[in-house]
Order: sequence, then structure tokens, then C-alpha cells
Amino acid sequence: MPIPWLDSELAAWREQGRWRRRRTCVPRGDGIVEVDGRTLLNLAGNDYLGLAGDPRLTEAAVEALEQAGVGARASALVSGRTDWHERLEQRLAEFEHAEAAVLFPSGYAANVGVISAVVGAQDAVFCDRLNHASLIDGCRLSRARLRVYRRPDLNELDDQLRAERNRRRRLIVTDSVFSMDGDAAPLPDLADLAERHDALLLVDEAHATGVLGPGGRGLVARFGIESDRCIRVGTLSKALGSIGGFVVGGQGLADWLWNTARTQVYSTAIPPAAAAAACAALEIVAAEPQRRERLLDASRSLRELLQSRGLRLPATDIPTPILPVIIGEEAATLAAAAELESRGLLVGAIRPPTVPAGASRLRISLHSQIDGARLESIADDVAAAAAVACGGSRSGQ
Repeated sequence: MPIPWLDSELAAWREQGRWRRRRTCVPRGDGIVEVDGRTLLNLAGNDYLGLAGDPRLTEAAVEALEQAGVGARASALVSGRTDWHERLEQRLAEFEHAEAAVLFPSGYAANVGVISAVVGAQDAVFCDRLNHASLIDGCRLSRARLRVYRRPDLNELDDQLRAERNRRRRLIVTDSVFSMDGDAAPLPDLADLAERHDALLLVDEAHATGVLGPGGRGLVARFGIESDRCIRVGTLSKALGSIGGFVVGGQGLADWLWNTARTQVYSTAIPPAAAAAACAALEIVAAEPQRRERLLDASRSLRELLQSRGLRLPATDIPTPILPVIIGEEAATLAAAAELESRGLLVGAIRPPTVPAGASRLRISLHSQIDGARLESIADDVAAAAAVACGGSRSGQ
């Protein structure tokens, strides 16, 4: 018997332009995918350095497959942590200049696990209102007193920290690069607030690891935040081309998470092949800085080209791979994305509840495999698609 309310609820989502359908994207190499019989340039993924299809990662994964098989067979705590996992945790700690690293099944699991392991019902957690859903869920599930703050004015956060000064622990939670706006958090200011109020700072470097900062170590490294109060989270599934999440910090933090982070304790470990591929990716990030240089050069150039065509993008002081073009309404955003597909470009159509109502957008995710000579035509196509979708206006302004 069907669930009685599903059909009406799904119909309402379709009417609002918020219904999502599953699609099959077949990678064809060099940033190209095949979707519904169309060959498209992928500007919707997170493979920022083009490593997911790199033969060196494949070779490393195959070696691990032949030696250890497909699955990890158990949670890491029980018996699922192989020498491949140990090697990756050591390599991540070295890469991040930290004492220790702990692997998680995904970036989502890392965020939920570390937040709920660090704070609880006696504590307070302070969450940027534009944080990724995994951070928001981690804050909620921790049972800590949740306070939401807004940038760029951090006086509100300062007041909130002062108001919760009698809590056992206080934790400030932020993305380093925000996934929907593509801008960067004011990490030096947040670190200063954490220091002044005796709080911890958790930074999710998902969209910065491998891409930003010295050696690709992220924005914490770029800003020289070396405080023991700072907990760093990252993912293996974006610029590093594999799967899984990780947390780096002091050995004490690693020991605490190993014993208390439920999303790690009660989940099967990532496949050994994924760990081996991530190790290979870290070697490439260190040896080939031109990949991230090419990516960030393309980001700067495309932002200028899009703005020169009258398109509206959130401001940022730091170039990142994420370039959101604000359209406005859901239907117009879907129409613009469909128009871009007809022009050979796969671009994400981001709508509520992921972003606020009236702020739907085309989310362009760049990768280092894009030919710089093509940026001009990409900008032309995006401008044309926005104009068609908005009835001749440029960007819903």
C-alpha cells in the first residue's frame, strides 16, 4: 500500500520547482560526462583537480584491491582499519602538519561525528547560518545549546559567546569555503574570538583541501592559524578524488574521537582501495602545484567575464572553484540550467531548501581540466541562458 501523503507532497514540490530527479552521469575523462545521451562539460562536480580519473589513483586503488579486497569488512575500531588506512592517516597528519588524523566514512560523517563528540547538552555551539548541512546537523544532533550567527559582522557572535560564558564548553563551527556562495570565512577573526572567549573553533576545509593555502593545505594554513583550539575537518571526495572524510589535530583529539565519535565507531571503514587512492592524490597535490594554480587562475578569469556580462555573483576576497550566478526564482534557474545543457554545459541548479527562497542560482564548479581558452564561451553561454530564463533580463536583478 502506498504511503498516503507522498504523492501530494511530491506534487507540491514539483509545482514549486523544488523536485529533484536522479540522473546517471557517466565520466568520459578530461572533465566530460555523458548525461541522458548528451556529452557535456561537467561544471557541476567537485573533482576540482581532475584526480578522480587520474591513472595514478587507479593504479594505487587496483594494488590495494588485489591485496585487501573490496570492502574493509568492519568498522575501523573493530577490525576494519588496515595498513592502507593507517598509511593514509599518517600521510594526512603529515600533509596538514598535525600530530594525528582520524578517518571517517564521509565528510558528512566527520562533521556530525566530531561536533557531537566535542560538545553535548551542557555546552553551546555557534553555527554560521550558511554552513553546510552536515555542520548544521552536527550542531543539532550534539544536543548543545545552538546559537546561529551571521557574517560579515561578528559582533553578534561576540555577544553570543559572552552570553554563554557559563557553559562547560563552547564551539564555533564554520566552513572555510562556503559551498553555495563560494566565499571564505573570516578565519582570523573567528580564531581571535575563540581565543578571547576560551572557545574551540571547528573549520570544515572540504572545498579548500588540495586547492587553497600553502601546499593545498587549506585556509587555516593560509591564515597561519596554529592554535590548539582549532579542529580541522576535510574530505577525500572533492579535490582528492576519492571518498571519505577526516579530522586532524592533536593526538589527544584523535584519541577522543577514536573512542567517542559515533559516526566513526559504528560505521564500516572506507574501502582500502579508496585509502590507497587518497594517498596517491596527496602525493600529486604536493608534486603538481600547477593544477591548483590553473584552477584558481580560471576562477579569477571566469568571475571577471561573468560580471562583465552583467551577471550577479556573491562577493569574495579569495578565488575559489565555486562561482554561483544568482538567478532568483526556482523555475527560472531550472530553465537556465536546461538551456546550458542544450549548449553542452552541465551546471547545478541550486534551489530551496539548499538556499533561501528567491536566491536560487546556477552553481558553477570549476576544475583544472578546463581549457582556459573556453572560459569566454562559457561566460557567453551562461549569460545567454540567464537571459532566456529570465525573459530577456540579465540575472533576475
